[in-house]
Amino acid sequence: MISRKQIYTILASDMVIAPPAGRETLSTKEGTYGFPPIRAGRANLIETKTTSLNTSGGEMSAKRLAVLVVPVLILVSSALAQVNDLSITAGRAFVSTQTIVNSGAPDPHIHFGNEETVAFNYGRLLKTVKIFGLSAELPVAIYPRMDVHSFEGNTPKDIGALFVTPSMRVNIFSGDSVSPWVSVGGGYGRFRESSTLGFDLPNPGPTGSNTGVVQFGAGLDVWVWHRWGARFEARDFYSGVPALNVDTGKSRQHNYYVGVGVVHRF
Repeated sequence: MISRKQIYTILASDMVIAPPAGRETLSTKEGTYGFPPIRAGRANLIETKTTSLNTSGGEMSAKRLAVLVVPVLILVSSALAQVNDLSITAGRAFVSTQTIVNSGAPDPHIHFGNEETVAFNYGRLLKTVKIFGLSAELPVAIYPRMDVHSFEGNTPKDIGALFVTPSMRVNIFSGDSVSPWVSVGGGYGRFRESSTLGFDLPNPGPTGSNTGVVQFGAGLDVWVWHRWGARFEARDFYSGVPALNVDTGKSRQHNYYVGVGVVHRF
């Protein structure tokens, strides 16, 4: 019969230890065998060494995983850093002179001032093919106030405009320090007409009108320092006409914009 001390020894070593020859004793009770206690110090030593090796292997696995993951994260962040660009430019807007139909005035034309304009643009690179880069962009242009002059003074004193035109842009030499580009798209336009006429009389017409817009543009990006660069751009926001209270025989007009500013790539 196995004693309690022998059971503890076998459990600690996680193995069954056979008794040496000649040391087994026959018990007279129920025909069972009993063995003298056997020391299991060697089994405990083996267990200690195995545990140590497993711990070292876990540390090595963590280090190898870190070595693999960190470069991948750096590469991913570098790739993502090249797909977005944000720009702001300032310049002037130009609207062509229009002629009032059947006007008896000495000067039957409507003249528009060349007013200060600001433009914002967000772009995201979608695909690169050789030297070309295809991007989706969102140009937004605003001229808050543009003076309007007519001989009869029955047109609004000034107008303002907002153009938002989602577009597609193609850069040539995409990723290089100098990259020309062209853009085309379309969207929404909003005109603000002054509440007073040219002679400071109340404007009987609408003071706000909506229109669809088609956008054509071209420009040049020059990257001068890391991810910062200069942008030169010219765009034509081809829109409907604002409410001018006169008949010009036109339903569309060109709103030209030329500006220069900064662009940031991230």
